[in-house]
Amino acid sequence: MLNKSRIVHQQQGSVLLEGLIAILIFSMGILAIVGLQAAAIKTVADSQYRLEASFLANQLIAQLWTDTGDISNYALPGGSKAANWKTQVESLLPGAASSSPTVNITGDAVSGYTVTVQLNWKAAGEANSHKYTTIAYINTN
Repeated sequence: MLNKSRIVHQQQGSVLLEGLIAILIFSMGILAIVGLQAAAIKTVADSQYRLEASFLANQLIAQLWTDTGDISNYALPGGSKAANWKTQVESLLPGAASSSPTVNITGDAVSGYTVTVQLNWKAAGEANSHKYTTIAYINTN
């Protein structure tokens, strides 16, 4: 027959071990939640920059629709009419100054113009740059 004090002695420390395992599992769960939160914040920042790029490109295209008589001066690089817009792009999108936006305008007043607007940005701490391109057809008739 087993001695009762011997059984109790063999089980000493099991509560401590169970507590340590519970703390380990809980800590891993907290670390996973922190990682998920960091990924969510990065995704929100990326979507904000994509939204800004879309807004800026559409803003320029709207200006082109209202000023089709002088549309060639909006081309970038080199266009003088898009200088303020370019400054706005560089102030709203991180890293846009190192890779300037481009505006390519093809076509003529008779057949219409095809405008390609490309914006580039690179957020701090990211290895890859992002690009947003939109193409619009502007009919002058």
